[in-house]
Amino acid sequence: MNSPNLIWVSVAVLFGAFVQGSTGLGFALIVAPVIGLIAPEQLPVCVLLLMIPLNLYVAWRERASLDFRSGSWVTVGRVLGTLGGIWVVTTLSPGHMNTLVGMSTIVAVAVTLLLPSFEPRRCVYVGAGLITGVTETATGFGGPPLALVYQHHAAAVMRSTIALCFLVGEIISLALLWYSGRAHMLQLVTALYLAPALVAGALLSKLAHSRIDTKSLRLFVMAFSLVSGVLLLVRA
Repeated sequence: MNSPNLIWVSVAVLFGAFVQGSTGLGFALIVAPVIGLIAPEQLPVCVLLLMIPLNLYVAWRERASLDFRSGSWVTVGRVLGTLGGIWVVTTLSPGHMNTLVGMSTIVAVAVTLLLPSFEPRRCVYVGAGLITGVTETATGFGGPPLALVYQHHAAAVMRSTIALCFLVGEIISLALLWYSGRAHMLQLVTALYLAPALVAGALLSKLAHSRIDTKSLRLFVMAFSLVSGVLLLVRA
């Protein structure tokens, strides 16, 4: 990745870390399409590597609000879904991956915005974890299913519990991606180059997470993600 592209991706990482640290969601929806446009060979490993310290920070910052009961059921589904995600990654070419990321982004945005509210049960948590396992392992993002099941929880519960679910799942996904030969050192080096932007965005979120207008910010994230998804489909 050359310097101009690295700058563009760093801006996306900074903004994505700020959004996820503030709302609990948005990092991969923002960063994955941008990386897909610039360096699709970095997906999904680079995004997963960056999300581990980010989600560790958010889960620790708001650990008092963690909902371990629902998070454990999400994790059960997440582990099962990871196997499906590995199959997708080992089957698709970078061009097809662009198509998958683009379509997944658009569908995720539409579902997040349009699905009516509901009271989640155990099977819903497991199902959300299953879908997240497939999409996050294959593309680097899986937030929308979790956003849907936690949308009516308190903001701190949503941020901390989703962060913990992501953290456990990302470690599992990276281990299996490495074992299957889909992760390599160049992706780790790229993630290290992007780490300063990640840290800056996470620290900025600490100043804003209790005051930010979450609804407006989420709408902006959805619009940005929708445009990125369309551009990926055009490129693919």
